[in-house]
Amino acid sequence: MIIHLKLADYVEMVRHAKSVAPVEDCGLLGGTIDGGEKHVERVFFLTNTDHSPEHFSLDPQEQFAVVKELRAQGWQLLGNWHSHPATPSRPSEEDKRLAFDSTASYFILSLAGGEPVLNSFHVDKEKKVTKEDLRIH
Repeated sequence: MIIHLKLADYVEMVRHAKSVAPVEDCGLLGGTIDGGEKHVERVFFLTNTDHSPEHFSLDPQEQFAVVKELRAQGWQLLGNWHSHPATPSRPSEEDKRLAFDSTASYFILSLAGGEPVLNSFHVDKEKKVTKEDLRIH
């Protein structure tokens, strides 16, 4: 699966994640699927109701509002994203355990170290993780 993300959206994700650090930032990804490619049309920023630097929970009311917006735009829910303020851009054991949708893309933005790193992952029903081809342009 190839995933396309606009550079402006990536920059805003990094800015937003840094602004809430050390708490994990989180949100949803909306857009279109065309053949084997996902096109992120909008990154949604949601509240981490856990207010934790090690895990996140999406605000249910905000999730509902996003679903309404996706329907209004004719977009699909492509997946979710969250930041790792102090760990690498790879799914933790908890991330894998909570990855219930095997059609979703799971973006993880690491703020650990110098330069931010964003990766996208597919987690299948057996919890096997595969890195997806994320293209930022």
